[in-house]
Amino acid sequence: MIEAQLLPTPAGPLALLARDGVIVAAGFTADPTEMFVRLSPALQALGLDVVEDLGAPAEAVRAYLAGDLDALDTVPVEQPGTPTRKRLHQALREVKAGTTVSYAELAERAGMPRTAARAAGSACAQNLIAPFVPCHRVLPTAGGFGGYYYGVPVKQWLLEHESARA
Repeated sequence: MIEAQLLPTPAGPLALLARDGVIVAAGFTADPTEMFVRLSPALQALGLDVVEDLGAPAEAVRAYLAGDLDALDTVPVEQPGTPTRKRLHQALREVKAGTTVSYAELAERAGMPRTAARAAGSACAQNLIAPFVPCHRVLPTAGGFGGYYYGVPVKQWLLEHESARA
């Protein structure tokens, strides 16, 4: 069974989906089924149950919101992807709160050439576990915020929250 919990945040509701304590999806939506339908068919076959408290993952979110910017780093996550995408997602998890990188820098951190910026962008776009895999910390080299699956205002709030406490 996939368990889901909704948490209020200043950026809007955050849905957490976990299997055996491991986050398999998370995103800024009031409807956990929006995240559930993005999971693999094998995970969807387990079913979805909305619970009151997921325990450690929910506590990590509360700690993050209270200013412990490293709290999300301790939560185990798992999402599908090619070996390259998994390296990019791991490199994302290593970008410290309060800092940002470009797509080219993210590619380099994953052991790829800077010219693999498109692959880095694709990994961000396909990330199922925001903000635990912090794709909001990646900005375009040309400036601005770029895109964000949950909207630029959410990305901007996350970056401001982190920079104010870093």
